[in-house]
Amino acid sequence: MELPEAVRARLVSLVAASLADVAPLPAALKQVAGFAPARRARLGASAIMSELERDDDLRERVAVHVRLRATDDVGDVAALAWLERSKGWQDAVRRVPDRSAQPSDGAQQERREQRLRERAEEADRTLREVRRSHKEALDALKAEVATLRRTLGETRTKERAAREEAEAARSRAEDASTRLERELRQLRAQVAKLEEQAGEQRRQTRTDRDEVTVRARLLLETINDAAVGLRRELGLPTVSGNPGDRVEAPLADEGTREPTSTGSMAPSSPALLAQYLALPRSRLIIDGYNVTKTTWPTLSLEAQRGRLLALLPALVARTKAEATVVFDAAASETRPVVASPRGVKVLFSPVGVIADDVIRDLVAAEPAGRVVVVVTEDRELADDVRREGARVVSPRALTRSS
Repeated sequence: MELPEAVRARLVSLVAASLADVAPLPAALKQVAGFAPARRARLGASAIMSELERDDDLRERVAVHVRLRATDDVGDVAALAWLERSKGWQDAVRRVPDRSAQPSDGAQQERREQRLRERAEEADRTLREVRRSHKEALDALKAEVATLRRTLGETRTKERAAREEAEAARSRAEDASTRLERELRQLRAQVAKLEEQAGEQRRQTRTDRDEVTVRARLLLETINDAAVGLRRELGLPTVSGNPGDRVEAPLADEGTREPTSTGSMAPSSPALLAQYLALPRSRLIIDGYNVTKTTWPTLSLEAQRGRLLALLPALVARTKAEATVVFDAAASETRPVVASPRGVKVLFSPVGVIADDVIRDLVAAEPAGRVVVVVTEDRELADDVRREGARVVSPRALTRSS
């Protein structure tokens, strides 16, 4: 619906008076909102109407503020109805009398003079505002120039002082450098003199040492020749045997007992394990799950590992043996987190490899003659490691000795 000129003019006037209170504003109206209300209505009328017709949300927000300023005049009622688009707003707009007819010449002249007076007053106000803003900007620039001049003077003073200080420091550095060079030449001369003295002293010491060595070697050869001559003259036979042979011979005839898995000590005897581990550089290899499942079959695997690893530190500390525990993990892709006790190595067999094969490899890697003790209840594994020279004891010997 086309708005009558009277409604349009009143609508622009009301919106211009309320524009500063509306937020947010589109970019096209932000600049208009910075003008005085009269300038907003005169210079921004087209922009105001364009945005109101295009943006319904803006029109509703403007209507809230226009309602505070609207009166009971038919023009205000029609403008507010157009903004709010309430029921029957077209009728409210049509009720505004048509003022488009041409006024008389006197009225036109009066309106023209009124507009000119308003423009003159507005231009005067604008000029005063511009002058005031220019004066404020000029005062601010003067203050800034004064501050810059003061800062420049202080900076020049500091620069001059810094230059003088740098010159003095350079002079002191040159004096110190000259003094240090002189002292360095003196020290080099002293070092050269000391090196010459040390070289002379080393040569003298070497000469004295060579002379003493020659005399000592001559004396030793003389004593050796005398001993050889005396032995040859006396016809002494070569000495054989040791003084303790006479005492050791009867004891050796009684024989000694080597630790074995047979005889008075069974494989489950803690004393047998103690004898093995008392031998020099003994090596202890434990078949982990074979020992734990034989000793604590009702516990979980984690609890069994904990029990076994808790027994070993005291035994290793007492015997000084090198201990390794091998757990079977051939069928598992993951390895449990285990804290290795002090002095004990904890191993898990690789995927697809049983612990017995790892133990066989460990035993085969040891040199012949070293004492290797394997703790297991597996007969096949025990037979294999015995053929490699290892000793085998029962898990009960381990658990009862700890």
